[in-house]
Amino acid sequence: MASVNSLHRPDYTAWASNPAPAAPAEASSPKQNGGAKEPASGKTKKKKVKTNIVYSQPADTGTGVNVNTQLLYAVSHLKSNPGPMRLQDIAIITNTPLDTDRVLLEKFRSHDRIEYNPKNETYSYKHDYTFNNKAALLTEIQKHTRHGGGLSIRSLKESWKEATQAVEELEQEGEVYVTRTQKDGQPRMVFWNEVKSSQEGEGRPVEKEFQDLWRSLTVPEEPDLIRQLASEGLQATAAESLAPRGAATKKKGKKNAPRQRQARITNVHLKGQIDLSRDYVPQGK
Repeated sequence: MASVNSLHRPDYTAWASNPAPAAPAEASSPKQNGGAKEPASGKTKKKKVKTNIVYSQPADTGTGVNVNTQLLYAVSHLKSNPGPMRLQDIAIITNTPLDTDRVLLEKFRSHDRIEYNPKNETYSYKHDYTFNNKAALLTEIQKHTRHGGGLSIRSLKESWKEATQAVEELEQEGEVYVTRTQKDGQPRMVFWNEVKSSQEGEGRPVEKEFQDLWRSLTVPEEPDLIRQLASEGLQATAAESLAPRGAATKKKGKKNAPRQRQARITNVHLKGQIDLSRDYVPQGK
């Protein structure tokens, strides 16, 4: 066994002072470059530009050359514009010869929805209603409800673009009733709420005279009720009886022709001359 003095620690100073040379940097792989490969040729593929053209619909090529078509364009633009407009402005915006075509101008002025102001020579669209605020809208709804009808939300919106929002605010305030469509819940008609309640569940009290009259009425017994109805020439309604279903019958239609059985074909002309049940043997053998 070697002595303790013979044991010594290896000297690593030479290795630490002279490290191994670094490996040469590897060429960048295609993965590091995103895997993109350069095309062999200098040509690059052009991407197809997507267009939003719907070829099944005819393109809007303008106001056309027909007088009635040009009149429709001019009236529709004036309807969507809230204020009055000059004739030259309408002609430029709608691209119609309103200021040069006399026939078109006469039809435009004689239109029942066009209002002409000779003082400043402007034209405006005549809407069904002339309100432009919530208070005037409520007054219009009250006037129509007193005559036994409501107002269409569509007609109100055509007269004032913010009418729908104003109607919803009036509905939240309890001033109007609004009927809506079943499909998407859009407002359809609006009515004035004549009976308002200060708190939920409260309303206008019924007059005492009517209450006393209502309580004084008694419902007669069934035999007496039928007798009173008969004396007035009336008849008690009977419960609707369901009609009995008839027996299931076959649908009338073309009758299928009966299938014909295939007849057994036999050689009738050979009957009595040759026995077909035996093998044929020629004569002389």
